[in-house]
Amino acid sequence: MSTEHRSPFPPGARILVRDEEWLVKRAVSTDNDGTKIEAIGVSEYVRDMPATFFTKIDTVEVLRPEDTVLVTDNSPQFRRSRLFLEAVLRRTPLPRSEPGLALSGGFVADPLVYQQRPAELALSGLRPRILLADVVGLGKTLEIGMILAELMRRGRGERMLVVTPQHILDQFQREMWTRFSIPLVRLDSTGLERIQREIPAGRNPFTYFRRIIISIDTLKRVAEYEHHLKNVYWDAVVIDESHNLIGGTSLRSRLARLLASRSDALLLASATPHNGDKHSFADLIRLLDPAAIADKDNYSAADIAHVYLRRTKVSPEVRDQIGEQWADRGPSVPTHCAATLAEEAIFQELTTTWLAKDGVSAGAGRRLLPYTLIKSFLSSHRALADTVRNRLGSQHCTDPGERAALTRLRDLARVMSDGDSAKLAALITLLTDIGVGARSDRRVVVFSERVSTLEWLAEVVPGRLGLSKAAVRVMHGGRTDREQEQIVEEFSLAGSNVRLLLTGDIASEGVNLHTQCHHLIHYDLPWSLIRIEQRNGRIDRYGQQHQPQFDALILTSSVDGALDDRSVAEHLLKREEEAHRSLGSAEAVTGEYLPEREERRLVQDLLAGKTVEQSLNAAEERDVLADLLGGVGETPSSPVPEKATVPTLFESTEAFVDQALNEVFDAAEDTIGLRREPGLLSFDVPPDLSPRLSDLPRSYLASQRTDRGLRLRVTFDRDVAQGKLAQARRLSKTAWPDVTFVSDVHPMVEWLVDKVLLRLGRQQAPVLLAEVIEPTYLVQGVYCNRLGQPTVVDWMAVSGLTGQPVVTSLSDALAAARVGPDMTNPLALLDLESLQKWVPAAIDVARSHLAAERQHWDEIVEQPIRDYRRQLQRWEQASLFDEDQSSAGQRSRRRRAVETTVAEQEELVGRLATDGEPLLRLLAVLVARIDEGAQGR
Repeated sequence: MSTEHRSPFPPGARILVRDEEWLVKRAVSTDNDGTKIEAIGVSEYVRDMPATFFTKIDTVEVLRPEDTVLVTDNSPQFRRSRLFLEAVLRRTPLPRSEPGLALSGGFVADPLVYQQRPAELALSGLRPRILLADVVGLGKTLEIGMILAELMRRGRGERMLVVTPQHILDQFQREMWTRFSIPLVRLDSTGLERIQREIPAGRNPFTYFRRIIISIDTLKRVAEYEHHLKNVYWDAVVIDESHNLIGGTSLRSRLARLLASRSDALLLASATPHNGDKHSFADLIRLLDPAAIADKDNYSAADIAHVYLRRTKVSPEVRDQIGEQWADRGPSVPTHCAATLAEEAIFQELTTTWLAKDGVSAGAGRRLLPYTLIKSFLSSHRALADTVRNRLGSQHCTDPGERAALTRLRDLARVMSDGDSAKLAALITLLTDIGVGARSDRRVVVFSERVSTLEWLAEVVPGRLGLSKAAVRVMHGGRTDREQEQIVEEFSLAGSNVRLLLTGDIASEGVNLHTQCHHLIHYDLPWSLIRIEQRNGRIDRYGQQHQPQFDALILTSSVDGALDDRSVAEHLLKREEEAHRSLGSAEAVTGEYLPEREERRLVQDLLAGKTVEQSLNAAEERDVLADLLGGVGETPSSPVPEKATVPTLFESTEAFVDQALNEVFDAAEDTIGLRREPGLLSFDVPPDLSPRLSDLPRSYLASQRTDRGLRLRVTFDRDVAQGKLAQARRLSKTAWPDVTFVSDVHPMVEWLVDKVLLRLGRQQAPVLLAEVIEPTYLVQGVYCNRLGQPTVVDWMAVSGLTGQPVVTSLSDALAAARVGPDMTNPLALLDLESLQKWVPAAIDVARSHLAAERQHWDEIVEQPIRDYRRQLQRWEQASLFDEDQSSAGQRSRRRRAVETTVAEQEELVGRLATDGEPLLRLLAVLVARIDEGAQGR
């Protein structure tokens, strides 16, 4: 983006283009075409029509406030004028000088302060860029939704891209819509291909929709989509499970760097935000703020506190607020399963042949193979048979002794029957004790690392519990994207007949399994504390009403030296529980932070002769990031986040919508079938509203259709909306409720705001009879930066024009004048000519007031800019501090890189400062009810 062009067209301004009037919705500078203006038609021939203009192509004229024409309002209770004023207030983005939260408490989410903190942190910076690293279950999706809604209210969330793992696309999309009223169009690989077929050849699919959710596995095909992504600039990018980005050469890392460079807001979310490597973590932080860390070997929590937030369940603010919304977890109960004779025979073979110092594993390249075989057997004999078969078919299996030993294992596994499985028998007993059965609605999720174990359990378990095959679902990485989404949704619906979910660790990240389930069984345990914690977090999370219950099947052997589940798995089960209760998270215990590396290091320690406890204790001692990152942001600077000052004329969004529908539609009950029920509102969707809802799933929209077309059922009551969500989960078809909650950013509200603004003619302002002594002119003043973003919005009431002019706040003036639904409109004859002659004077007084206040506002707006420039200067000095220790070439390359970063950041912050003259707009005039003849004096 260029710094040479400043936008003089703030959102809400009215402009003339091609002899038609338009309302500015968004304006940004471009490199070659001047200012790009996104607008909606106001005048008759273009009404409601969206359009985009470029100032170097079209002649764009901003309507002068002095030329505003005063008009009367003959609507009941001055409804049209009040709606117009409210629409202007809602359409005007909150300025950068407003740090408070505008929408807290206005969603289908409990108004918990700890969940509002991320929005507070994001909005406190020059750009909303944070790594949200709360542990599993605290509600990161809710926290992301709050941030996105706040950005939309500020006019900084027009174009958004959300990137998540494939299997939680539907879940994330549904949460954004049902809780925050934010529609996201889902583009999986099939959807992208369809869009590319439907749009004109060469058209960028990422410009076809404004707000998109897509899987990281689809989008990481950077080579295919990179040229498109490079030509899109996003207001906000969200990357969930962002620990998957770690790795300097991976496609995901390359994708993250690209998106970070093409977005204003960047929200990264992960319960395991790093891999224990300070360098890798520093690279991740630099995506958010390139000047946060100078030395990747030496940085502190203070260096990252402005972009990083991590809390656990035991963090004071979290613990004090979760209350009954998150039941305390129960103990992790090990169920010992004594090996059967057939299993002991396999333990004997594994111990004497594979674990012995002079055994088969002594050969080159085979040191880890015994542990692979043992872990597969601890899962099931079926898993062991598959592992052996794969090894025998491998090109690496050439040693005759190894092949003979593998063949013996294969034969032992083959002769073992289902009845010889101690774990299977214990699982059936445990499920029966829990209450899983044909006549019970009890649900249980069973985790296993092995696909063959999951498929086997799906074959044998239903019959032993009297369940039908339809009552059991199997989920693993071999399932298609849509199959995974459908399985998760079915398990969350009380009305479905699914009782047992058998799943691999693909479901251990991001998936919500707690709505209808609070029992989890580890059929086999991963050798990773992180993975155990992630599994448990599927049902142990915010919103769990019942105590989460965890069981683990522990296969035991009497063979001397056998490596059974007591040797490793049971130790890890106990250690995870201890870490969760004392620290709130198990991540710091092993010091590895990635499950795969954690397990690899544990096996290496076992090979070196260490016990599990010795391995874990040594890891705690060498962990370099636990102290640095543990609990950053746990101690907030204020008791509660500051709330934004947002003027309003209506007691609620519901009141505004209700009156707006009646104003916009004559006899709304007939024209759009408007119906009011207790807590609910429904109407037929007009054609100009339909496109604003088109991002939602087609299946969801189809379910809302009637013979008359799409019908919208909405509620403004959070409790009703929560009840409808719960009701949807009790159904067997879909988790999407048939009633939508309306927040302030709902497309219907935005649509009505635009409709109301179009009710007045070109550059007109209404006159209202109110409780004032003399005419009072209501004026909006807006300062912008070079990005077209409002930095200051001042709502003014100007009076005393015949003597000593006085400027007060618009909110105070409206309250004192009793502008509201109780007003009466006597349709009195007004002296508009006398009122009209004072319009230029009122605008001049407002302009002078803004100029006098400019220094005050600049201090507020520029303080964070100055702070960042000082940080940038310190970073530059620290980055070059040790350059004498490098070679001349290294010093030169480093200096160029540092200078480039400083120049880029300086150019960025330079665009954020207030620039140019203010835009003023006369909104309305209040005149006294008495002595009509004196109204113009």
